[in-house]
Amino acid sequence: MTVKYSVIVPILNEEESVGLLYQKVATVFDESKLSFELIFVDDGSTDSSFEKLSELSAEDPRVVVLKFRKNYGQTAAMMAGIEYARGEVLVTMDGDLQNDPADIPMMLAKIDEGYDMVIGWRINRQDKWLSRKLPSMIANRLIGKVTGLPVKDNGCSLKVYRANTIKRVPLYSDMHRFIPAMTLPVGARIAEVGVRHHARQFGESKYGLSRIFKVLLDLIAIKTLLMFSRKPMRRFTGLSVTFAFLTCLFAWPIVFGPGAAETGSVMVFTSVAMLCGSLSLFLFLVGVVCALVHRQIGPDKLYWLGGHSVTALPNGE
Repeated sequence: MTVKYSVIVPILNEEESVGLLYQKVATVFDESKLSFELIFVDDGSTDSSFEKLSELSAEDPRVVVLKFRKNYGQTAAMMAGIEYARGEVLVTMDGDLQNDPADIPMMLAKIDEGYDMVIGWRINRQDKWLSRKLPSMIANRLIGKVTGLPVKDNGCSLKVYRANTIKRVPLYSDMHRFIPAMTLPVGARIAEVGVRHHARQFGESKYGLSRIFKVLLDLIAIKTLLMFSRKPMRRFTGLSVTFAFLTCLFAWPIVFGPGAAETGSVMVFTSVAMLCGSLSLFLFLVGVVCALVHRQIGPDKLYWLGGHSVTALPNGE
């Protein structure tokens, strides 16, 4: 059966939510008479989430369940679903019922206008201000400044993508919140639309203030990737030339500086010059390797699932 739309939902201990979420998603697509598959990715749940998902899959062949043997994080779960999805258009959303499936048709219509990605923006966010809203506001502004893509709500999981765009985007660590920025190298057209947001009904939030540090570390990695994803040889050669200049600068007093031996600074200048020279050569060689990889594979095909163990139920075949 041909599937046009794939809905991907990472799950971690959401036993009370998965049944209601399935009903809401199925109702939305059935009313619109659209073919779809609903992919739940169980990210190592310790409650009965997987058992309930297995029952749903047995009742409805459109439900696919992927299960991790242990918890690997939301990004890994999302990438597993994206890798497995068969649809031409992919929808990602949270499994805690805070995203509203009723917003999906509006976002699909936006995709039909020619966009490659449609990002949900939680207009009236139903979360605690100090622990969720404030860190999110700071993170969104910081991400916009660093990446040059001023998205209002990077943390909203409700997003719609063309499959041939999102499957070319490399994601790892906790970088699911940076997906819009990661699509810049592939030239994606992005739209942002307001969506509804509901308060959590069941279970507990999986996020806390500790995620701020993860965001900062991933932001550094994202900035580096964006800098070197295009013309890596030019970037690394520029750094190599800089360190080569420093090598000459520190080697000059050793070779031509009168009385350098008497000052006792020969060893210091020699060590620094050797370090800068080694870095210069190393960066140049890294640039050569990156250029070869860039040419052979291409930046649009570099994506990574992460090697996690995934089990698919038969209905996903």
